[in-house]
Amino acid sequence: MSKVEEFEELRPLLFSIAYRILGSVGEAEDAVQETWLRFDGSSTRPTSTKAFLSATVTRISIDVLRSARVRREEYAGPWFPEPLLSDPYQDPARSVELADSVSMAALLLLERLSPLERAVFVLREVFGFGFDEIAGAVGRSEAACRQLVVRARRHMEAGRPRFAADRQERRELATRFFDALKDGDVGGLRDLLAADVQLVGDGGGKAPQLAGAVVGAQKVARLLASVFPRLARLEVSFEPHEINGQPGAIYRDRDGRVLQTLVLDVLDGQIQTIRTVLNPDKLGHMGPVADAWAITDELKRTPAEDPRRP
Repeated sequence: MSKVEEFEELRPLLFSIAYRILGSVGEAEDAVQETWLRFDGSSTRPTSTKAFLSATVTRISIDVLRSARVRREEYAGPWFPEPLLSDPYQDPARSVELADSVSMAALLLLERLSPLERAVFVLREVFGFGFDEIAGAVGRSEAACRQLVVRARRHMEAGRPRFAADRQERRELATRFFDALKDGDVGGLRDLLAADVQLVGDGGGKAPQLAGAVVGAQKVARLLASVFPRLARLEVSFEPHEINGQPGAIYRDRDGRVLQTLVLDVLDGQIQTIRTVLNPDKLGHMGPVADAWAITDELKRTPAEDPRRP
């Protein structure tokens, strides 16, 4: 097998490792490309290509994350991971870990970890690497890596919800949510939302965004029921789509350009958090991006209709 063939066979795994460490599609793709350049430029073939490439992409991702942390501290408003439409790496033996680790909620929990803790946790808990492989990848002893995993687990478990919804329950609830959203049905929306639900947007200062989180079932329901039917009158459409392994939707303008993504965090039979991403820098990997400012200006000139059921 040629170098190119070996690399391409492992590319999905490398991207999936890098994305979970970085939370960015673009940065993960760049890390994978840099990994290829180092592999291609090496005069010797490693004993294990998988171990070599996984270690290389991990080290690159750790370095990128360290510099990205500074930018994220200065980020305008809430920072969310770049939406991921599908995970290229599949492993039936670890399907639960893979699905759980790519959700926005899990990726935001990973933000609590140091870059080294994050990398070690991802390699061990998500992909099942041995501690000898992890130690070689991050340049620490096996004992140190075990301690890092224990610390990372503690942080992650402290923030995890106690009761997770199964996939079918999430799908059914999402269908009802988007039907009510399309109809501007305040009551229908409110019935699906947790009492302390939050609606939060990531515009990064480069697109219109909420001044802060909107909290409470009634407030969130009325806002959604007011805005989205008006967007439909501007020929903004949405297509339900799984995003980061969770139910969500991609919103497009009349020309098919991506306006935003919306993701539902479902827990215990209710929607706990609704996250929207409007920052155009985070949407470009999905296609041409809409002008959110222009659509907002149009929206302001579009009279609101009385939402159904106050």
